[in-house]
Amino acid sequence: MPETPVDLPLAARKDEDLPGHWLLARMGKRVLRPGGLELTQQMLDDAALAGADVVELAPGLGKTATDILAAGPKSYVGVEADPAAVALTQKAVGDRGRLVEADAASTGLSDASSDVVVGEAMLTMQSERGKDAIIGEAFRVLRPGGRYAIHELALEPDSLADEQKTEIRQALARSIKVNARPLTEQEWRERLTASGFEIEQIRYAKMALLEPRRVIADEGPLRTLRIVGNVVRNSDARRRILGMRSVFRKYRKELAAIEIIARKPVSNE
Repeated sequence: MPETPVDLPLAARKDEDLPGHWLLARMGKRVLRPGGLELTQQMLDDAALAGADVVELAPGLGKTATDILAAGPKSYVGVEADPAAVALTQKAVGDRGRLVEADAASTGLSDASSDVVVGEAMLTMQSERGKDAIIGEAFRVLRPGGRYAIHELALEPDSLADEQKTEIRQALARSIKVNARPLTEQEWRERLTASGFEIEQIRYAKMALLEPRRVIADEGPLRTLRIVGNVVRNSDARRRILGMRSVFRKYRKELAAIEIIARKPVSNE
C-alpha cells in the first residue's frame, strides 16, 4: 500500500479521478512543487523568514510548513480549506504554529497582521478572478514592507502565442484533472502589480517534477524506491502518472517553475 496517511484529502476518490498532486501524494510523494525542494528552499531564503510573522496559504501535506519553521519565524499560521489537510499540517507543525480552516481568498486574518505570506503551486490552479482574489488577500494581511513569496508554474517565453497557451493549459488540465492556468512571467508580474505589489525577486527552475533525478533529489533514494513500488503495483495510478510525465515532457521548453518575491509598498503614495 502507498505510504500515506489514511486521512489524505480526497481519500475516498479513485486514483483515476484524483487531482494530479493528490495522486502523487497517495503514492508517497511529499515534494509536490514544480521547481522541487531546491526552488522552495531558495524562495524561503529570499523571503527572509527569521523573526517574521508568517502565513502560509494552502500548506497541503505540511512539508513546506516544516521548512518554514526551521527558518526561525516569530509565528506561523497555515490557512487551508480542506479539513483533512488542516489535520496533516497541524500534525507536522505541532505546537509551533496554528492552522486556520479557511479559503485562501478569505482567510479571516486581521489586516496588516503578517510580515510574510507564502503560497506554493496554488495560484496556478485558479481562474484569473481566483488569482486576483488570493493575491488581494495576501496584500491585505501583509504589513507595509511585507513580502509575498510564491512558487508557481510559468509559461515561457513571454511572446508565446495565445493559441499555444491555450493548448498547453488544456493538455495540463486533462492530465492532472485540475483547471491549471500557468502564466508567463509578464502575466505573473501584471497580476501582482495590479494588486499593489512591487516585484523584488524572480528566479526560475526547470519543471522536472516527475523526472528521476528530481524525484531522487527531492525525496531521497529510499522514499523514491517506495514511491516507484507503489506506482508499479497500481495500474490506474501508473497510467495517470505516465500520462502527466508525457505532457510535462512534450511541453518542457514552454513550462518552467517560477519563484517571485513581491513586496507590499511601505507607502501607497
